[in-house]
Amino acid sequence: MKGVAFGRTTYETLLCDRPAAGVARITLNRPGAMNAYSYAMTQDLQAAIGAFRDDDALKVLILTGAGERAFCTGGDISGNDPEHSAHVASAPMGHGREMREGMQAVVLALRRLDKPSIAMVRGYAVAGGLALACACDFRLAAESAKLGDTSNKVGLLPDEGGAWLFPRLMGLDRALKMTLLSEIYDATTAAGLGLATEVVEDGSLDERTLEFASALATRAPLAVRLSKTMMMRAGQISLEDSLIDAQHAVMIANPSADVREGIKAFREKRSPKFEGR
Repeated sequence: MKGVAFGRTTYETLLCDRPAAGVARITLNRPGAMNAYSYAMTQDLQAAIGAFRDDDALKVLILTGAGERAFCTGGDISGNDPEHSAHVASAPMGHGREMREGMQAVVLALRRLDKPSIAMVRGYAVAGGLALACACDFRLAAESAKLGDTSNKVGLLPDEGGAWLFPRLMGLDRALKMTLLSEIYDATTAAGLGLATEVVEDGSLDERTLEFASALATRAPLAVRLSKTMMMRAGQISLEDSLIDAQHAVMIANPSADVREGIKAFREKRSPKFEGR
């Protein structure tokens, strides 16, 4: 499956492939710019995430960055696209529109997925790059990775979703400290703060991430998607409403062929073969 594309055949700023059965991988492909996102990249990302979402053969998404230096360093402020910058500056509410239609839309697309997503972090994941990683369900970080929020350092804001995501992962006081002081953490410290799910030896990051994704891909698709949906909603609603969600979900999952297969496999002491039905 490695090297087989999904979605469009080519993207201007991304590489997209299927490294294993049921697993999609999106690689931010601007290594010369430390994978800082451009407006073009945000459009590519929305298209690629949508292609993953709509393909039932794809069960798990890995998001990563090309090269060794960075996962993503946030928005590209190099000034290398003056035409786009001039358009944003001259358009009515241009900066707001750029955010709404750009990286904010990417973060929402990731958060709205009912399939699992994994950020594989090598090098720097800072500012909007950290928000992008935190929009995924899991963050597997290389030991040498660096995670933090540097947006305030140049007078910018955690406007890609970080103001919502960081406090929920770290707690409000720690998130404020990170952002207001522009702190960057090593991977082990980041894991202790809740920013990384798992820290992996540098040379094993690809292997471990693919192992993790492949394990998720073997799970019953209906159960995975419904469980994720329930948990994502549970943080925003009451216990009573969450239990009602569970009642609705079991009416889909419990009569499914996957549950019958799972119970049969348990009784026969073998691994189940789920088909998402």
